[in-house]
Amino acid sequence: QVQLVESGGGSVQAGGSLRLSCAVSRYPWFRYYMAWFRQAPGKEREGVAGITSDGRSTYADSLKGRFTISQDNAKNTLYLQMNSLKPEDTAMYYCAAAPGLGTAAPLSASFYTYWGQGTQVTVSS
Repeated sequence: QVQLVESGGGSVQAGGSLRLSCAVSRYPWFRYYMAWFRQAPGKEREGVAGITSDGRSTYADSLKGRFTISQDNAKNTLYLQMNSLKPEDTAMYYCAAAPGLGTAAPLSASFYTYWGQGTQVTVSS
């Protein structure tokens, strides 16, 4: 079993920054994908960014340049640095994990097996 615990959410004004963290209990796979998703009220969950076990990152086109995904394997932690935040970034943010051998982490929610409980990000104008 893999447990994921997100932290770092909060309320910020537009233009501000936040860094989300996702603590991973263990990696039972040699190769895997990790990703961040978000879901705003009344909307579908959407992929934000993903990363492979060897550090290759993928981003939603609309978020490139503002968000950066990274991981610290020594700390079993996934991060999402969010800059220049906008009110439309307001959502619950989730991290997710799945085994995978590819060179790009998918940004489709249906691909991921393990999910955290989420951390709320609220951006005010």
